[in-house]
Amino acid sequence: MNISSIIITKNEEKNIRRCLESVSFSDEIIIVDDYSNDKTLEIAQNYKAKIFQRKLNQNFADQRNFGLSKARAKWVFFIDADEEVPVDLRNEIIQITSDPLNTKNGFFVKRKDYLFFKKLNHGEWGNKRILKLIKNESGKWVRDVHEVLKVDGKVDTLKSELNHYPHKSLNDFIKSVNLFSSIHAVSNKKEGKKANMFKVIFYPFFKFIYNWIIREGFKDKDYGFIMSLMMSFHSFLAWSKLWQETKK
Repeated sequence: MNISSIIITKNEEKNIRRCLESVSFSDEIIIVDDYSNDKTLEIAQNYKAKIFQRKLNQNFADQRNFGLSKARAKWVFFIDADEEVPVDLRNEIIQITSDPLNTKNGFFVKRKDYLFFKKLNHGEWGNKRILKLIKNESGKWVRDVHEVLKVDGKVDTLKSELNHYPHKSLNDFIKSVNLFSSIHAVSNKKEGKKANMFKVIFYPFFKFIYNWIIREGFKDKDYGFIMSLMMSFHSFLAWSKLWQETKK
């Protein structure tokens, strides 16, 4: 068995079919589901995915590491339900994981975000590299949210891109920002970080400047402005929620 693909889910019926179709090249597909109450699991069963239900408990790293513990293949590929592996990336993954001369233990993937199905090329989201493909038993995830995959050994970057469709509407975007800012605030508290009014006021401002000007989000025009503003709003909510928690 060469490739295990791992997906964590929670009410992803709008996304999961596209994702599963794109990883159909895998020898096994593992889904770690946070008790979805829509058709996510019904759809997944049609793709012969191995399904495990487990509470997220606001810890994405633990959820992914649980999936990793169930993987049996030599290589493990992590993909989110709102992501898609295009044909060129699929072929590159198959080629690199089948190469007996490959000495790398992990590979970053270049991810392209789509806002309301519009491709973004600038800002922190424009040229994002994420460690997604590793040799089994060579790494693990850390941090509750905005989690990072740590791997022992040499790593490289694949040439092909991964597609990411996180937000179909502004309403979806706002709900997501509210959810993840709450988890981020809890994670910051666990890591011993402190919130004050300086961070609440100025961190969001600098976040917007960073994405809109320094990372040239303005080149994505109105879509870049919305993305920059929402990422700034995420920063505001995360620090405000932590500040509120310290005042209890």
